[in-house]
Amino acid sequence: MKKALKLLGRILAVLLALILCLALVMIVVPLTETGDKTPVPGSADWMAQLPDDKLLSEIVIPGTHDSATEYVDLAFFSKCQAMDVGRQLRAGYRYLDIRLAADGERMKLMHGFVSCRESWLPWSEELYLDGVLESCYAFLDENPSETVIFAVKQEHGNESTAEFQRILKGYTDKNPEKWLLTDRIPSLGEARGKLVLMRRYEDSAELGSAAGISMVWGDQVDRDPSLNTVAWDNGYTLWVQDRYKLDADDKWNAFLAGMANSVSGAESVSLNFLSTNGTPAYGHPFGYARDLNARFAELDTGLLKGWIILDFADAALAERIYTANF
Repeated sequence: MKKALKLLGRILAVLLALILCLALVMIVVPLTETGDKTPVPGSADWMAQLPDDKLLSEIVIPGTHDSATEYVDLAFFSKCQAMDVGRQLRAGYRYLDIRLAADGERMKLMHGFVSCRESWLPWSEELYLDGVLESCYAFLDENPSETVIFAVKQEHGNESTAEFQRILKGYTDKNPEKWLLTDRIPSLGEARGKLVLMRRYEDSAELGSAAGISMVWGDQVDRDPSLNTVAWDNGYTLWVQDRYKLDADDKWNAFLAGMANSVSGAESVSLNFLSTNGTPAYGHPFGYARDLNARFAELDTGLLKGWIILDFADAALAERIYTANF
């Protein structure tokens, strides 16, 4: 009996040690994965220097990948940003990657199958679209010269796409003056002070222009670094490099190829993601971002074009991107 109790005690001690190690990896380590959160002077209103007649597709725009993941479940594998959405906007980012799933009549922020949170505490509240929009509206009220491309993806929800659209429309209907809903690429003058809805799903609800700008591309999980180009009937071509299952060297080469081979302008929209999850099934975005962002910081800004989307974005990197317009 004593031997059995002693063996049970050892098993419990090992299990406790494993739980503590897992907590260290999942919670504590991601808390150390931060960056400089101080905005660069002028980063909150850099679009004020651009003319009204310039199309958004003609502007070099900094963006963030999985924008709401400052706090997220399984953070070691899922955290992609060290700033909340409000700080990202003040740092100069104007493209937000918003992943949503319906929760009743509300939308919550997701990354894959895990939920985004309001703080780092595991028992904190899930992050809902209401709070993210409040930050966006407040930023645009303070900086009416700016616009925000609000790129929405339906993520890990059980609802149909039509139902997803209906619930999202409830949000845009509450504050119609804050949204530019269109199926074409607008000029900056049209978009100033507004969120521009971009959708990565089909218009199953048949909302037409109210559904937002259609930008749907296939999942780029293979190792082919070629661009995914999609021609749309409404007058523009979409160029996307979003290879997110590459190691750092292959991802960098895919990013450079995307920059060299894509077209951005009046009839073409170019999106080039520097983010990657790496080759494992569950990677560590911070490790790759630290490497790739350091390479990007040395890249000639004369090569930059289109919308450039980063993991663990900071104000200095945003400045490198948006100053390419000047």
